[in-house]
Amino acid sequence: MRINMQNQTNNENSTYKILAVDDEIGIIDSLSIFLKRSGYSFTGITNPMEAVDRIKTEHFDLLLLDFIMTPIHGDKVVEEIRKFNKELYILLLTGHKDLAPPLETIRRLDIQGYCEKSDKFDQLLLLIESGIKSIKQMNEIKKINLELSDTYEKLENAYLETIETLRYTVEAKDTYTRGHSDRVSEYSVLIGKKLRLSEQDLKTLKIGGLFHDIGKIGIPDNILLKTEKLTDDEYSEIKNHPSIGAHILSTSTIFQDIIPIVKHHHEKYDGNGYPSRLKGNDIPYLARITAIADSFDAMTSRRTYRDSLPIEKVIDEFYNCKGSQFDPELTDVFLDILNNEYNFISDIQEKYK
Repeated sequence: MRINMQNQTNNENSTYKILAVDDEIGIIDSLSIFLKRSGYSFTGITNPMEAVDRIKTEHFDLLLLDFIMTPIHGDKVVEEIRKFNKELYILLLTGHKDLAPPLETIRRLDIQGYCEKSDKFDQLLLLIESGIKSIKQMNEIKKINLELSDTYEKLENAYLETIETLRYTVEAKDTYTRGHSDRVSEYSVLIGKKLRLSEQDLKTLKIGGLFHDIGKIGIPDNILLKTEKLTDDEYSEIKNHPSIGAHILSTSTIFQDIIPIVKHHHEKYDGNGYPSRLKGNDIPYLARITAIADSFDAMTSRRTYRDSLPIEKVIDEFYNCKGSQFDPELTDVFLDILNNEYNFISDIQEKYK
């Protein structure tokens, strides 16, 4: 039984690759015998710079590294390694504890420990076994994170498909809405890129733009499709769609980032918008961007009661509504796009005719 357990341990150890670097060939030979007897996959190198190159091209789980070497000491070797590999588990070997590097250096270079050289390797073996346990745990955590990431991605895609179906349902009812959400999404991202927002914010703008009108699924068809002027009561009903949309998305954690866009894209900078009458910087930043994109598409789209507005008129409207309906700084950014980079706008319009 004891032999079987030893064999099992050795078999498990063989999956871990240990690299030892020491300019004394005798130390390398001794470590080779000792660690191979313990079942580890072992590689020994006497040239520290060769070891750095080897680590660049080959995976090792643990590095045993002599501190005092030529042509460079162990801490300099670790500095080179940490430039491209932050995860390698490193144990320093020292000829004497007085020759060990300062604690500050060990922490700065993320060296996991050091051990004095000795004819007996009992202490070193304990450090190696402890290191292997840590490596095993880290590998397990990586595996779990990958599995969770894959599961989350599948769940996110499933939710997106469900909400996309609702969006298409809205667009099937309202011919104006058809293509509108896609354009608002792309206009919003265009503004976000001009502002040099993060990739995460651009993703939120993209998805938020696609689903900003999802709440119209809860508006009666006789109001949504009405070609005549809406009554006050009917207009009040229409103004419920941002809150309805936010409620639809509220049950899913993956849509939490876009809910502020969905709920507040009809707020006005002067506080006279809906549904919450938020004012100025109280309006979520990405919702302020989407509001500009949404209004621009409304002005440049043909409606049952009017034709699309010429771009000159649209630019005038943005100038006139800067600071009242729209965030003044964001308006200036969008006006710069309209005045100097309109080809990007034209490409989007052509794409979603």
